[in-house]
Amino acid sequence: MSMILSASVVRVRDGLPLSASTDYDQSTGMQECRKYFKMLSKKLSQLPDRCTLKTGQYNINFISSLGVSYMTLCTENYPSVLAFCFLDELQKEFITTYNMMKTNTAIRPYCFIEFDNFIQRTKQRYNNTRSLSTKMNLADMQTEIKLRPPYQISVSELGSANGFSHTSVGEYKGTGKISAAPHQRLEPVTLPGIVSFVLSLLCGALNLIRGFHAIESLLQNEGEDFSYVIAFFLGTAACLYQCYLFVYYTGWRNAKSFLTFGLICLCNMYLYELRNLWQLFFHVTVGAFSTLQIRLRQPQGKSPDYNV
Repeated sequence: MSMILSASVVRVRDGLPLSASTDYDQSTGMQECRKYFKMLSKKLSQLPDRCTLKTGQYNINFISSLGVSYMTLCTENYPSVLAFCFLDELQKEFITTYNMMKTNTAIRPYCFIEFDNFIQRTKQRYNNTRSLSTKMNLADMQTEIKLRPPYQISVSELGSANGFSHTSVGEYKGTGKISAAPHQRLEPVTLPGIVSFVLSLLCGALNLIRGFHAIESLLQNEGEDFSYVIAFFLGTAACLYQCYLFVYYTGWRNAKSFLTFGLICLCNMYLYELRNLWQLFFHVTVGAFSTLQIRLRQPQGKSPDYNV
């Protein structure tokens, strides 16, 4: 019997499952297809936006848009045009229900599990093809698939079930060259993180201005202490390095952020005579706030082995 068996909604960036249909079939074939679901989830960012994977008696179809992928498992004889119409309907409803900010900042798997209710209702409609065919026009989807057919993924492209092959991904038709990211990505930026970044830049600029003023004063008065100039410029470097640590991932990142905050505190202690208490409090507080935001913005973990 031709039918849709299951569906899931996955974030393209890291393969995090956002929602999925409840499946009760525990057959060997279904267990094997769930492995392919997981493997595909980890490579979505490297694949075209419309693909099909044929796995014996089952087909896995998916479409991706706005950083979210919609995947479905069907029997091999289920019409592909109906499968992609089903996915297109899931996509429209998901985009209408949830905004991009929620999907981008989600950290828990299946945090939109309530979307399963819509998946189940839509799946039942599409599995009853007699009543479905009289209620919808498939001409547009048929034309689109003819003009831009889904990319056919081979099982060998996914690598082994125990891990991916280390060969580089080639160039897919119509999608351009895809290369693996050499650096580990950080979690999405939050509003407090943006605020801390801007304040750190402000503190760095203030230190830089005061440093140039200290140089002018040093040139005019030979008795001025050159160490104040060094303290201002070190403060500038520390603030800018905090901005760098917030934006980019490096080794020992948390330790570097604490050491940088320590340098900010030492510079402000040395400049105690040139700044009032409010200025000292502002610089130290901004340094502490930026250190906290660096600590909170951790690297994205590898796509976990969720039970999709």
